[in-house]
Amino acid sequence: MKNRYFACTLLLLLGSLGLRAQSGPQLYNMNFDCWSKDSGAWNPYPENPTDAQRVWDTANHGLSLLGINGTTPEYKHVAVAGKGKAAARIESKKVLWAFVAGNLYTGRFGQIVRFSGAELYFGVPFSSRPKSLSGYVHYIPQKVNYAKPPYEAMKGKTDRGIVEVILTDWTQAYHIVTNDEAFIDGATDPHVIGRAVLELDADTGGYIPFEVNFDYRSAKTPKYIVLTIASSRYGAFFTGGSGSTLYVDEFRFNY
Repeated sequence: MKNRYFACTLLLLLGSLGLRAQSGPQLYNMNFDCWSKDSGAWNPYPENPTDAQRVWDTANHGLSLLGINGTTPEYKHVAVAGKGKAAARIESKKVLWAFVAGNLYTGRFGQIVRFSGAELYFGVPFSSRPKSLSGYVHYIPQKVNYAKPPYEAMKGKTDRGIVEVILTDWTQAYHIVTNDEAFIDGATDPHVIGRAVLELDADTGGYIPFEVNFDYRSAKTPKYIVLTIASSRYGAFFTGGSGSTLYVDEFRFNY
C-alpha cells in the first residue's frame, strides 16, 4: 500500500511540474501506476482527484454496480518492475444481456443510459503535436463469440485489440450516448488534426514494445486529445470475444 501511495504522490509532483518529458508534455498517469477504488469501481486516478488528475476513465462506473470491473490495476504482470509500479489490465466481458469491451480512455464517464448504454465525454485538453506514442502491450485475444450487424462475419474469428490516439480541434469534450452508436471515426472525421493507431490481431505472447507515429492532416494546433484503449476493437458495437484481455504499461509521447 505504501508503494502504491508513493507512485501516486510522485505523479502528483510530476503534474505540478507540468508533466514534461521527452521534450514535450505527457498525460497524467500514462504509466498506469496510479489507481484508486470508489464504491467498488477501480479508477485510473488517485483518491479525491483534481480535474487535472482525472484524465482517464473506464466503464467501471457502470459495471461495478453488478460487482464487475472491466479495467483493473495489475501489480504483478508489469512491463517495468519496481516499487509502486502497475499496469492496466483490460478485459472484455459478457454482462447480463450485453457484451462489454474492456476499455480505458481519456475523458469522463457520465451515466448509464437505457440499461445497456452509457453517456460518455471523450477527450481532455491538449495542445501539443507529438511525433509518436510508445509503450508496452500484452494482448491475449479470444474468438469472437458475440457479434451484431454489420459485424456478423467476425464471429468465430480472432478478436482484435486497439490503441488509438486522435488530436482534434474541438472546443469541448465530445459527448456521446453509446446506444446511438454515433462514434468518432478517427480516419475520416474532419475535426481530427492527427492520429496514431496500433491494432492487435494475435496473441503477443507477453509484453512487447511498440511505437506508432502520428499522421498529421493539418498544421493546426490541437485543442483536445482522445486516447482510447480497448480489448475488443469493435466492442462499442457489441462485437468481440468474451475474455479477450489487453495489458498496457508505460505509455509516453515522443517529440
